[in-house]
Parts: sequence; C-alpha cells; structure tokens
Amino acid sequence: MGKLYLIQLEGRIYSCKYCRSHLANCDELVSKHFHCRHGKAYLFNTVVNVSVGPHEDRRMTTGLHTVADIYCNCCQQIVGWKYELAHELEQKYKEGKFILERAKVVDIDSNGTGTEFYLESQTVSSDTEDV
Repeated sequence: MGKLYLIQLEGRIYSCKYCRSHLANCDELVSKHFHCRHGKAYLFNTVVNVSVGPHEDRRMTTGLHTVADIYCNCCQQIVGWKYELAHELEQKYKEGKFILERAKVVDIDSNGTGTEFYLESQTVSSDTEDV
C-alpha cells in the first residue's frame, strides 16, 4: 500500500473526532439542520481526507436517497455519508454533497494554537435525515 498523504486545511475546520484528521472547512458548510442516528449532522459542499464506500439506497425522512458512507482516510471510522442521488425532485440539491455526523467530528481552529471551538447549532424539524 502507498504512503498516505492527508490534506491540511486552514482556518476554522471540522476534523475527525478519533484522529484529528482535517475533514472540512467551515466555509463549505451548507446547513446544520440535519439529523442522523447519532444526533445532529451537518451538510457540506466538499470534504477532504475521506474515502467513499459502496452506494446503497436508504429511506430517510425526506424520501429515498442513494448514499455512500464516507470513511476517514487516517483512522477508517465512518464519519458520515455522501448523497449520490436524490429520488425526490425537491431533494436534488443534496446530490454530490456530504453529511458529517456531529458526534464524529470536532471543531478546530487550525490557525495558531489549533484549539478546539464549538459552534452552537439550532436544529429544525425539517430536513431531518436517517431517523
């Protein structure tokens, strides 16, 4: 197996709770109004340092979606999923985007000290997923 090269992000980021590998920049955050089996979940335009698993159809509260679990490249923990296909027209905006499960990530300021910070989020009953 080849050497693992991880992308290092700048600024305020979300990183893997287990190994602190950088996963997403806060600027890529689309919505905090999602849920998963473990609680809150955040929708991102792009993520880094993840591998995408096999596609599968999942029935969620907003309808049927084809998704793929995403795994941290460093520790191999599942950290969320990728929306491959939304079967409902009004859910098409999710296609190609990523969910990071809040319980599996930490908020980091990568500039300077690398200290953790926490963003308070409000949950909304709409757009709850995978409940």
